[in-house]
Amino acid sequence: ICPKIEKPQALTNIDGIIAKSEALMVARGDLGVELGVDRVPFAQKLLIKKAKDAGLFVITATQMVESMIEQPVPTRAEVSDLQNAIWDGSDAVMLSGEAASGKYPLEAVRAEAAAALEAESVKDLLMPRIVGDVCVDEGNKLQEMDDSKRRTKVVASLGPASWSEEMIPKMIEAGTDIFRLNCSHRRGGDFERVYPLIRKTAAEMGRKVEVLGDLQGPKFRVAELEGEPVMLNNGDTFEFGICKDDNDNIRPGRITMKPTIEQKALVKACQPGTALLIEDGIMEVKVIEKLSDTELKVEVVRGGKLKARKGVNVPDVEIDCAALTEKDIEDAEFLLQLEPPIEYICVSFAQKGQDLQELIDIMDRLRIPAEKRPKICPKIEKPQALTNIDGIIAKSEALMVARGDLGVELGVDRVPFAQKLLIKKAKDAGLFVITATQMVESMIEQPVPTRAEVSDLQNAIWDGSDAVMLSGEAASGKYPLEAVRAEAAAALEAESVKDLLMPRIVGDVCVDEGNKLQEMDDSKRRTKVVASLGPASWSEEMIP
Repeated sequence: ICPKIEKPQALTNIDGIIAKSEALMVARGDLGVELGVDRVPFAQKLLIKKAKDAGLFVITATQMVESMIEQPVPTRAEVSDLQNAIWDGSDAVMLSGEAASGKYPLEAVRAEAAAALEAESVKDLLMPRIVGDVCVDEGNKLQEMDDSKRRTKVVASLGPASWSEEMIPKMIEAGTDIFRLNCSHRRGGDFERVYPLIRKTAAEMGRKVEVLGDLQGPKFRVAELEGEPVMLNNGDTFEFGICKDDNDNIRPGRITMKPTIEQKALVKACQPGTALLIEDGIMEVKVIEKLSDTELKVEVVRGGKLKARKGVNVPDVEIDCAALTEKDIEDAEFLLQLEPPIEYICVSFAQKGQDLQELIDIMDRLRIPAEKRPKICPKIEKPQALTNIDGIIAKSEALMVARGDLGVELGVDRVPFAQKLLIKKAKDAGLFVITATQMVESMIEQPVPTRAEVSDLQNAIWDGSDAVMLSGEAASGKYPLEAVRAEAAAALEAESVKDLLMPRIVGDVCVDEGNKLQEMDDSKRRTKVVASLGPASWSEEMIP
């Protein structure tokens, strides 16, 4: 007998329910409607602990990998939510519409299985959130509604959806504490227009609003296409090299990159066996022969349709090039001379302390006085940064866990554990920590966050994050104001119960543990995957 916990009354009467049960399902759909989505993650932890103490088999369900109804891969938030449920003690994780009616039922099962296996591989390194006896009815406490008590900052990336004269005051009113100027999209005087607008509006509203300037960093992309997109089939061999001239574009048998300093350094650093990930890891090729410093021979490991200007990541290689490109230096000079000064400046793809020294050198050259220097905030996006974290932290006042590229390079299933290690290490060093990327990704298209997104965000705060960031949700999404409000409300509620939860990681922390090899042997997996059957999965062909 497995009761589904979907009503607040069940939290009050949990002892009687457990006495007649052998299993228990935390059914977050209706529970989120009845309790409010922001109260579900804490209630979920209480329920799992209580049920496990009583020897029950526990299933966590609803909106686990909801994005996979339409997409073949889960978001960073979904993987984090699922792994936190396992670290809390769940015996099983469930698929609803993802398996019953979604476009990718097999991929959804594989995604949950892989995330669960990886979570189990580090579970012994993490402490329980809740110790001792537990009163599940605490999950019914009134929701905290006084936003003036909120300490966690909401960072909103500016873009066409949010940077108009009409929207800036609304974004501040909704709860934005820090606006992000993303230099990847700096063009046509937008920053020159919006920066004074932010300062003027905040002053008029009597609100403290800070600004973060985000340098793009070295970008690695394939070149243009000669004709149609090129099919990469598993096992095919291709030439992979730097463009020999302006006409050396991508074509069947050859993949090229433009001859920038950074991209030449990337190709030069590759050796036989090096993996190159294309388009956020959707495709992968492996170097089988190094022909020269600018030419490789590669074999397709994971194929797909290659289009122009798609990103390239090389997880296994520390690329020997300056952290700041010509564009970054120009953008840094612009940001550093703004009046009043910006509060934070991000260095993308920081791999070592020296990468931040390049920015300090620019500040020295411009003679920026100490009191006008923004806090340096490295974005942790490369596995090498985990190895070299001490040197990075020594030159920083803040740190951003940038889960987008980090998830491509490490693999999405290794990010939640690495995130916890990074937050703990940075907080121990007194840094201001921002957790970023795919926090409430569904809100680009929907006016409310999923259960997984709220859970991921609150767990980041319980781990010690000082700020949570919105990217596309605020810059280009349909619901920028709702996204700010959703993050602010979830953060406020998380803070209201933080004192009741124990830290996951205690004592000294070795961040490089986040680079441990991913666990791939599914025969070791103990967590069960529950798949709901429906038209997408119940045919004679699909069951096996």
